[in-house]
Amino acid sequence: MRSFIVMFAALLAVAAPAASVAAPRSSAIADAVADPYRPKADRDADALRKPAETLAFAGVRRGMVVGEFLPGGGYYTRMLSDIVGPAGKVYALETTRWGQENIDATKAVASEPGHRNVVFAASAFGAFDLPEKVDLFWTTLNYHDLHIAKYGVVDMAKFNRHVHDSLKPGGIYFITDHVANKGTTDDEIAKLHRIDKAVLIKEVEAAGFKLVGESRALANPADPHTATVFDKSIRGHTDQMMLRFRRV
Repeated sequence: MRSFIVMFAALLAVAAPAASVAAPRSSAIADAVADPYRPKADRDADALRKPAETLAFAGVRRGMVVGEFLPGGGYYTRMLSDIVGPAGKVYALETTRWGQENIDATKAVASEPGHRNVVFAASAFGAFDLPEKVDLFWTTLNYHDLHIAKYGVVDMAKFNRHVHDSLKPGGIYFITDHVANKGTTDDEIAKLHRIDKAVLIKEVEAAGFKLVGESRALANPADPHTATVFDKSIRGHTDQMMLRFRRV
């Protein structure tokens, strides 16, 4: 009987998709989440944003060089900085589109003790420059914004190819975003701030990437995807995709 149970468990492990298995969390991730320099507002958001699960799934490790696109004031910047450590580096790739307050908040991270491995840069919307190839290109909750013309017209094929060429061979392109219903148009993206997962995957894979992992840690099956992400009825509780692509 015991041998049957062992065999059955082994079959389940083979049959289960890799994305359904929780990534192990390191002590470095735990220390990063507990970083005393993190603002109270950031720590208060942790229950919903699940940074430990997100960082573990993305595969952030000591010594990595990370390009963080649109850090949005630094919620993840400090934690990325802590995990990659002194031998690593985080390029905080902000946009001038969001305003000075947001820029100042992200820049402040680089001036904090222990976060001197953060290099700040600001570019026009949809653009970025990296002085070296990176191990991980990271963006959270902002990919959909690149489809919103009022912020700036972005050629998505060109943007994703730029990400591809900015990564080391085998490097990871990590994206989280709010899920939209199938067939959501760019006009609807501008209203809802959500994107169709199939569209996102198609765009990224067309640039030379392969989807190698998906986590449901931020999923919310109860979200009907019909309200803007800023609506009080769903804000902070949206159904979110978490995708890991590899440069091929």
